[in-house]
Amino acid sequence: MHIVTKWDLQSQSLFARNSYNPEFCDCITFATSDPTPTSFTADRAGFIGRNHSLRDPDAMGHERLTGEIGAGLDPCAAVQVVIEIEPGDTAQMTFLLGQADDEEKARGLVARFRDPANVEAAFQETRNWWDRLLSTIEVETPELSTNFLLNRWLLYQTLSCRVWGRSALYQSSGAYGFRDQLQDVMALVHAAPQLARDHILRAAARQFVEGDVQHWWHPESGAGVRTRISDDLLWLPFVTAHYVRTTGDAAILDKMIPFLDGKPLEERQTESLSIPVASATQSSLLEHCRRAIARSANFGPHGLPLIGGGDWNDGLNRVGLGGKGESVWLAWFEICVLRDFAELLALRELHEEARACRTRAAQLAQTVDAQAWDGAWYRRGYFDDGTPFGSRENAEGRIDSLPQSWAAISGAGDTDRVNVALRSLEEKLVREADDLILLFTPPFDKTTADVGYIKGYPPGVRENGGQYTHAATWVAMAFARQGDGDRAVRLLRMLNPVEHARDEKDCERYKVEPYVIPGDVYSLAGHVGRGGWTWYTGAAAWTYRVWLEEILGFQRCGDKLRINPVIPTDWAGFQLRYRFQNTTYRIAVENPDHCSHGVVLVEVDGIAVPDKIVTLRDDALGHEVRVVLGTKTPA
Repeated sequence: MHIVTKWDLQSQSLFARNSYNPEFCDCITFATSDPTPTSFTADRAGFIGRNHSLRDPDAMGHERLTGEIGAGLDPCAAVQVVIEIEPGDTAQMTFLLGQADDEEKARGLVARFRDPANVEAAFQETRNWWDRLLSTIEVETPELSTNFLLNRWLLYQTLSCRVWGRSALYQSSGAYGFRDQLQDVMALVHAAPQLARDHILRAAARQFVEGDVQHWWHPESGAGVRTRISDDLLWLPFVTAHYVRTTGDAAILDKMIPFLDGKPLEERQTESLSIPVASATQSSLLEHCRRAIARSANFGPHGLPLIGGGDWNDGLNRVGLGGKGESVWLAWFEICVLRDFAELLALRELHEEARACRTRAAQLAQTVDAQAWDGAWYRRGYFDDGTPFGSRENAEGRIDSLPQSWAAISGAGDTDRVNVALRSLEEKLVREADDLILLFTPPFDKTTADVGYIKGYPPGVRENGGQYTHAATWVAMAFARQGDGDRAVRLLRMLNPVEHARDEKDCERYKVEPYVIPGDVYSLAGHVGRGGWTWYTGAAAWTYRVWLEEILGFQRCGDKLRINPVIPTDWAGFQLRYRFQNTTYRIAVENPDHCSHGVVLVEVDGIAVPDKIVTLRDDALGHEVRVVLGTKTPA
């Protein structure tokens, strides 16, 4: 009822406006065609018709559309074009859907794109732009379905939907999530480093003077929520370190960025929606990262980080409402952040502070092993009253994947315990028959424990014991970090949507697009293997990174490139083409001994490189890189 439609006689287009939207009340959405529409309607209910559906709309049985426009409708945009085509002839039609700041600009866009030459030019310009971006790195592995995702779809999904659109059929808000897009741009550091840089600075500007951040915000107004979510702020130093390490752009650390001023949360307040203002206080990005880490230095009775209003799993939002609940996953993550921040401090010759960060990380690792080991896996955390969760003591939520995978990813867990934990994870959370990697098991159903809104999901759906694909990528990453390419790739195959649509039976079970990563897959009885929401998921960026950086071993550090694969033993090798600015590096990896890992030779243009590190040069020439895996250097 908030959307009012009209027919614009001048442009022969349907216009729509939402006057109730405070940021976009003057903007116009338009729909039209070339040739101009023969008829139109903005009434969805009338178009579909009673007892009909979009597969068989009632409007298709009538000669013309009804012409309904105005307020109070269930709005849509439907236009009809009538053309006559002689046998053997063809005709070209263009359908336009767009948005402009006002009606005059909308008419200008319609007029421009009613010219077929302008349509073709814009279409080709768009294709060329995407081709350039998506061809930065191209791979050829023995697995066609992997090549399909890695070479086009994963980065396209990440940039078009997650970073730019921030909207999909299942979640349409347009807001930035503080942790969300920061993780997404980590996948863009090779193909679109400027976009990654810009967003790091954008996110840093959503940090309050006190060090905490907006959990999400709308870019036009700045309206967003201040919460007690405990991990958000730590993604800023984590992602900044990844960007600097990969690109070599340490100058970003000195960029001055304002903080936000806003009313702090009251003692028992969990979140607050507001429009904060930019503070007069500005500091470098390095200082923003420092404040995030300082703000996170809050520990509970077991010496573990406080979970606050939830950590990465937002649904655990009531575990620590009393101010004493703790998160084991957050401890592993904070260890990674502290080590990474120490690298940034060293770049600015702040060696004493860097040592303090490394010391704190080592102490926290000792605390986790002392306080969180459950006998065969790491606990997920503790409630305010000290009761563990993610423990064998629990009937539901007994084992959670996050503490196990990040024990390996961080490299900070006791070696023997990490191996045991990953075996437990594989045994209890990987359901190969169903191609599922569960977030935890059993799901929350009958427990009286007040864990949070996660219990609002049916058991086996989304975070509540289904496959949450974002976390599942970390499971594959953990096995890759252990050097187990066979298991890591087997798990990644289970996450590949192509593998869920090999035949009609698979498609009927999966029910969603087979070319984008889904946010979740159900383990709920009667719906096992059904895909949840697609497109808008951080799992796309992480799937790309795990394949590229962990499996194929593509690890760039400034102008240095190391290829250190962890691949299945049955792979004979793979090829990778990397465009570094205006220079192409063609990389051939050979695996004659069918090893999972272990580089014994690197050659650049036929010359062996003693340290096995390729120095990248933008000389506009082509370079051949040969990488050999094995147990001994080839003769």
